[in-house]
Amino acid sequence: MKDPIRLPWKARVTRPTPFDPPEIFAELRDERPLRPMTFADGHTGWLATGYDVVKAILADDRFSVRRELAHPPVTMPNAAAQNMFYAPAPPGTFVRQDPPDHTRYRTLLAGRFTLRRMRRLEERITEVAGERLHAMEAAGPPADLVQALARPVPSLLICDLLGIPDRDLATFRQAGDIVLDPASSPEQIQQGYADMLGIFPPLIAGKRVHPTGDLYSDLINGSDLTDQELISIGLLLFAAGNETTSTMIAWGAFTLLEHPDRLQELRRDPSLIDNTVEELLRYLTGPGGMLRTALENVEIGGELIREGQTVELLVGAANHDPARFQRPDAFDITRSPRGHLTFGHGIHQCLGQQLARVQLRITLPALFDRFPGLRLAVPAAEVPIRNDSNFYGVERLPVTW
Repeated sequence: MKDPIRLPWKARVTRPTPFDPPEIFAELRDERPLRPMTFADGHTGWLATGYDVVKAILADDRFSVRRELAHPPVTMPNAAAQNMFYAPAPPGTFVRQDPPDHTRYRTLLAGRFTLRRMRRLEERITEVAGERLHAMEAAGPPADLVQALARPVPSLLICDLLGIPDRDLATFRQAGDIVLDPASSPEQIQQGYADMLGIFPPLIAGKRVHPTGDLYSDLINGSDLTDQELISIGLLLFAAGNETTSTMIAWGAFTLLEHPDRLQELRRDPSLIDNTVEELLRYLTGPGGMLRTALENVEIGGELIREGQTVELLVGAANHDPARFQRPDAFDITRSPRGHLTFGHGIHQCLGQQLARVQLRITLPALFDRFPGLRLAVPAAEVPIRNDSNFYGVERLPVTW
């Protein structure tokens, strides 16, 4: 057996093009889809890169999602961020909790975060996207598509869904940027979290007296959750509903602009939009991994993962596994890429995935319908990429028309 590998931070983000997964992903997956890896603290854990093993581990309740049980696979650029990342989850942060706590929170939210409710938001998404595109057109070219469209649409939608006043949006964005910036000091990160958390106590108190018919009001007045639990859930939903979808809207536009043949296919046949959204989600999976820690000895893919060992699951590698997807490194909107693992799998599969899909399905066609001559305002190689962020994506997307 070869010695366990050590995956350096930079290996995750070195790519042939911004759209391709790191070359090391394919090398590791083809050689051994589940292999030992030396983690940053010296722990010998595992690295999963093959589709079948990643999916199997995500579906297996013998693996824990709790971060305080996990070992860091790499040293994060900011020690303060790493310490917070691996701290025990506050009550209500269900994405970092195992059953039965996870089950209790997830059940409460699933009944309110339904596909039917998401579909009812379609008219509002169309309205918000239309307003942003109108403002972009009125201002004239060039424009930064991130600031003009990709950030505002998810932000305003999650504010509507949770009943968060627009005045709190700027505070949350500013604080979130500080928390996600690898250059932020520990003091700045701590203050950023405090600023974000500070939004919720007066919001909760107000909704108890005057419910506003939104999902958050429903949760506050229709459950026995404590204020701490409500704050954690509010922060989690607000954060998750912003950055991930914003990143995908910008990435999706950039990808279609750089694949004009695929964009023309979509224009000729608008019914391909569902396939296009799923293919974008598969094709553009970020370089970060999901962490699971074995609660007992588990055999997966012919390998024995021992109790206490942490596994890093590279979903980007799994989503480009040729054993599951034909020509996986090609962006092909005519394929049906169902079954990709971008939203995870099993009991922790992303609760807001339908909201993300609806926003992409509406916003991207609206953009290219409004601006049929849309093109990059700079060479593609000059589009700044966020290589050192938890959310791999474009920092800015300069466009003209």
